Amino acid sequence: MKIFVEKTIAQESLDEVHCNMCGLSVKKNDLGYFDDHLSVDKTWGYGTPIDGDTHAFDLCFDCYSRMIDKFVIPPRVLADMSEV
Repeated sequence: MKIFVEKTIAQESLDEVHCNMCGLSVKKNDLGYFDDHLSVDKTWGYGTPIDGDTHAFDLCFDCYSRMIDKFVIPPRVLADMSEV
């Protein structure tokens, strides 16, 4: 005989994303997915003043665009997904 017990399992889900630069909320589309944005998790290595620390931040597309406009060497574009 099988005896079943009802269990509740807590599950973490992403509710909001805010741009670390401008503070604005990244919008969700009609399907509940967040608009495209940049998420970075970086663990700093040996020899840096923040050795072993992990920094995490998110940038909306507008802030990402403003940031890369300041680069001396622009980011390399690896693939145009529309051509794949």
